[in-house]
Amino acid sequence: MADATASGRRTVAARLPDFPWDKLLPTRRRAAEHPDGPVDLAIGTPVDPTPAVVREALADATDWPGYPTVAGTPGLRDAAAGWLARRGVDGIDRDRILPTIGSKELISSLPMLLGLGPGDTVVIPELAYPTYSVGAQLVGADVVASDSLLSLGPARPAMVWLNSPSNPTGRVLPPEHLAKVVAWARERDALVVSDECYLECVWDGPPATSVLDPAVCNGSHQGVLAVHSLSKRSNMAGYRSGFVAGDPELIADLRLARRHLGLIPPGPQQAAAEAAWCDDAHAVEQHGRYARRRARLREALEAAGFRIDHSEGALYLWTTRDEPCWDAVEWFAERGIVVAPGDQYGPRGARHVRVAITATDERVEAAYSRLVASA
Repeated sequence: MADATASGRRTVAARLPDFPWDKLLPTRRRAAEHPDGPVDLAIGTPVDPTPAVVREALADATDWPGYPTVAGTPGLRDAAAGWLARRGVDGIDRDRILPTIGSKELISSLPMLLGLGPGDTVVIPELAYPTYSVGAQLVGADVVASDSLLSLGPARPAMVWLNSPSNPTGRVLPPEHLAKVVAWARERDALVVSDECYLECVWDGPPATSVLDPAVCNGSHQGVLAVHSLSKRSNMAGYRSGFVAGDPELIADLRLARRHLGLIPPGPQQAAAEAAWCDDAHAVEQHGRYARRRARLREALEAAGFRIDHSEGALYLWTTRDEPCWDAVEWFAERGIVVAPGDQYGPRGARHVRVAITATDERVEAAYSRLVASA
């Protein structure tokens, strides 16, 4: 990758790694050769219909000639606050909520929007969504991957990322662990940001807990932010809709910065998002679909000799046969199945692959048949 343009100026791309999914292109071509077609279990993109309540709200809001606001409509922010309250986060008001254009743009731009730069350190999980690191790299901050804050010694990071349920492992962190991270970070004046996009996607054990829960943050949202998304919960990945909530001073800073940059969720999208956050029935129905698909894929993987690690939450099965991840990727491709190599989430994933449970029922059954036949 070139470090500079012809004029000698460094580009943003020069700071970034290759896009991880590009490495899978040869694998996708191989899987596509299967007589019954490929089964894509790599990227966890929703495939089921967007709920009618959301589409109806969008249709009713298409006459929107004026500019929407960065702050978001009061109705949307109240709906998000109500959803949080139903998940144990009481007492949060609309001024502590800021809508975003999906969650990825917020995650990638957060270090920049909060003024981080060279000399600052961002701590991410050892197995992590790559965008946490990308956001830090964009501003020249250092990245430390660690699941043990005690191993950092006297370090004083600027930002600590949490992700529960985890992408890629599906691990759900107990509230006691989350509380220890928040307390540790506050002692060092570090910001805690929790990616909670899979908060409702738990299959085994107790529900996941938000970092904004009073039991975690000791009743105060100071220095704490949580990121949420409608992409997976409500099959709205194409709408690009989420929100960030927490520390009111940080939310105000982000709101001002985003006003200057014009980072505004479209008005009709805000109306659709309000309807989604107000309605739990469609999310419960979708949860049931994923639970059935997960059970079928888990049974098939175990029949084919794979072990499932963690995976109690999120929309993935973190699986291994104790072999290099790319060997497993090729094994799946020979059967027309595309999975994600674990090493793109960190070195500790070098012997795992991530299997998404988001394919259609028909494609899940195709994968089931191919895997069981390999047993």
